Amino acid sequence: MSTARTNIGAPGFSLSARINPWARRLPVWAVWVLGLIPLMLLVYDLFTSGLGVEPIRALEHRLGRTALYFLIGGLAVSPLLRLARINLMKFRRALGLLCFTYAGLHVLVWVVMDMGLLWGQMLKDIVKRPYLTVGMGAFVILVILALTSNNASIRRLKGKWQRLHRLVYVAAVLAGVHYLWSVKAWPVKPVLFLGVILALLGLRLLFRRGTSARRADKTAVKSIS
Repeated sequence: MSTARTNIGAPGFSLSARINPWARRLPVWAVWVLGLIPLMLLVYDLFTSGLGVEPIRALEHRLGRTALYFLIGGLAVSPLLRLARINLMKFRRALGLLCFTYAGLHVLVWVVMDMGLLWGQMLKDIVKRPYLTVGMGAFVILVILALTSNNASIRRLKGKWQRLHRLVYVAAVLAGVHYLWSVKAWPVKPVLFLGVILALLGLRLLFRRGTSARRADKTAVKSIS
C-alpha cells in the first residue's frame, strides 16, 4: 500500500533503463478503471444468478482473490523495476488502494451477508478460527496503510512513513495464509498465491542485502583511499 513516491535510484540502474514510454503515458485513473472491471463483472453475475448455488460464498471468495491479485501486483512493482527495467512506480498507490477496496468489500460481505451483523458471534469466530484471526489481522494492517496512503501522511510521518508501509509485507503473508486456511484443503491456487508472495518477499530481502553489500564495499574503498 505504497505511493508513487519512492527511491528508485538503485545502484547499477541507469535512468533510461527505468523509463517506459507506455507507462509514462498511461494515466493513473486508467488503472482504477481497469481495476474496477472485476467488481462490475461480479455485480453482473450477482444480478444474473451467475454465482452458483452459494452466492454469498462465491462473493466472498472472488472479492478476496481479487484483493490478493492487487496486493501481489503492488509487491511486484519493485522486482519488475530491478529485474525487468519496467517502471510502474506511479501506479503503486492505485494498486494498493484497489487491494484495500476489494478487501474491504470482502469483509463487508462477510459481516453483513454471511454473519448478519451478529457482532458477538463474529468476535467469537475471529478468536476461535485461526483463518479468520489472520485474515482480520491482514485487514487491520490494510486499513492503516490505506488511511496513510496520501501525500499529507508522507509529509507528517516523514521517515516513519516508509517503515510503517513495510507492514504491507506482513499483511501479504497473513492474507496468503488466510486464503490457504479458508479453503480447508491444499489446492493448487491458494498454495500458488502464498508461494508467489513468499517469492516476492524473498526477492526483496535479496535486493536489500545486495544494496547493503554495495554500500559496505563503497565505504571500505573510501577508507582505503
